[in-house]
Amino acid sequence: MTTIGSLLLFCGKMGAGKSTVAKRVADARNAVLLSEDEWLNALYPEQIKVFADYIKLSGLLKPLLKAHVQNILQTGASVVMDFPANTKKQRAWLKSLAITTDAKIEFTYLKVSNELCLQQIAQRCIEQPNRAAFDTEAVFNHVTQYFEEPSPSEFSNYKEIIRSKT
Repeated sequence: MTTIGSLLLFCGKMGAGKSTVAKRVADARNAVLLSEDEWLNALYPEQIKVFADYIKLSGLLKPLLKAHVQNILQTGASVVMDFPANTKKQRAWLKSLAITTDAKIEFTYLKVSNELCLQQIAQRCIEQPNRAAFDTEAVFNHVTQYFEEPSPSEFSNYKEIIRSKT
């Protein structure tokens, strides 16, 4: 009998620390890390100027990755998806990656205050100046209006991490 890997998903507002946690988890679990930001930057360099660009290009990326993720899971390796699970639609797509493989889903919600998210975005802009044009308070506010808080009933393996102060 073939062992199927686990699919690890993360939810949290922009600046909540999803990528940082995803990298730590991937390292700790010796899992394959797939980062939406890295794929978008590699395939569409300098093409994301506004939020609509992100939506369009992210949509083009998903069909390309679906079979890839499922193939990895079927080898028995776990996959850490550094892709936002911030809306019901995003979560449904991410869940669909596991359904045909019977992979176990592990879902983590980083429930972080807006204030802390903005502090972390400001720090990220210092550390990664190439992101400063897109990682702004205005973009945070725009993106946050679409955020749909997850419910523990959406996933059988649901974990919540709450942070409001640095």
